[in-house]
Amino acid sequence: MSRVPRWLGRLGAGLTEMGERLDERRAEAEKEQDGPEPEQDVDAHVLPDHVTVVPARPDPAQAVPWGVRVAAEVGWRVLVLAGTVWVLMQVISAVRLVVLAFVAALLITALLQPTVARLRRYGLPRGPATALTAISGFVVMGLIGWFVTWQVMENIDTLSSQIQDGIDQLRKWLLNSPFHVTDKQINQIAKDLRDAVGANTDQITSAGLQGVTVVVEALTGILLTVFSTLFLLYDGRRIWEWSLKLVPAAARPGVAGAGPRAWRTLTAYVRGTVIVALIDAIFIGLGIYFLNVPMAVPLAVFIFLFAFIPLVGAVVSGALAVVVALVTQGVFTAVMVLVVVLAVQQIEGHVLQPFILGRAVRVHPLAVVLSVAAGGMVAGIGGAVVAVPLVAVTNTVVGYLRAYSQEQARRRAARSAPPPGLPTPPSDSVS
Repeated sequence: MSRVPRWLGRLGAGLTEMGERLDERRAEAEKEQDGPEPEQDVDAHVLPDHVTVVPARPDPAQAVPWGVRVAAEVGWRVLVLAGTVWVLMQVISAVRLVVLAFVAALLITALLQPTVARLRRYGLPRGPATALTAISGFVVMGLIGWFVTWQVMENIDTLSSQIQDGIDQLRKWLLNSPFHVTDKQINQIAKDLRDAVGANTDQITSAGLQGVTVVVEALTGILLTVFSTLFLLYDGRRIWEWSLKLVPAAARPGVAGAGPRAWRTLTAYVRGTVIVALIDAIFIGLGIYFLNVPMAVPLAVFIFLFAFIPLVGAVVSGALAVVVALVTQGVFTAVMVLVVVLAVQQIEGHVLQPFILGRAVRVHPLAVVLSVAAGGMVAGIGGAVVAVPLVAVTNTVVGYLRAYSQEQARRRAARSAPPPGLPTPPSDSVS
């Protein structure tokens, strides 16, 4: 009898000690999860000898330095954007002809749409006003092209003989120059050129076949441009309203406000460029004409057309005029043509463009050079032509969307603020 209570006592004491150890381990595990308290030290004498304190491992995201985390967040977003742009460029390259035709139609529409609006104000219906404007515009463009071709064909024989005379004069100058060039060396250079042409007959023929392909693509692009221009002139507003339905509803008000501003920028750019190009062509053409350079009118037309490629076009057209003057009239006339070209282009860059184009479509020269180079690499001459208006329109759209988002943020802040005259709700903090 006396042994049973003693046995029960030892069992109860063992269970009590085991429960205390379990409580200590549970408390230790909770401390490890919550992290050690900075102001409390772990007393090694409180814990039993067989209990080992394991330090808690930090969260992996918290272990990464803040700068590395920010760089990683920015990096994957940049990679996503770069991939999106690359895919977009691939799609544009695949349908480059369609994209260039549509962009050309937008530029022509921006030039002709004010005429349609003016005819509508005079009481002419939309259909006849569109047809009259489009027919007049394309007839004028066709007459310009025919006139340039006719002038070149009329003067090609004279120009060829003048070029031959210029080459003969250049040969005589080289023979009498201080470079000590001999007649044998000149004949050897001419022979090497003929041999090079003969050795590359296949490549020249292939280039001719590619030229035929380019002509077919050019005709296709012209037809697409004509049809796109007709529909944009006739139904441009409804096309824009339909395009807005493709935009998410949350972003639709901002895009709807940015569209008209982008169109005004594009219209101002096209009209200003046409006026500046026309002034360049007239004054440089008059200078070439009075200097007795042949084909003055076709050269003036080329100067007008190349003026639509900013910076690069002016250099190319001016160099063409100087070369023609050099091989036909000599060094003095070429120098005078160069003076005329530089004078007109300086007036254009510092007076005409800031005055006519204004601040709305002003683009930094570095952005012009980079955009023209990128457009030329992606889509050739057509890409170089549309690069600068695209940059100008993008600049306008981004500026408007930034101002629109700031205005919306101010309005939300004003709506969340209490009305004037009402007491400010008390703060929960105790001072």
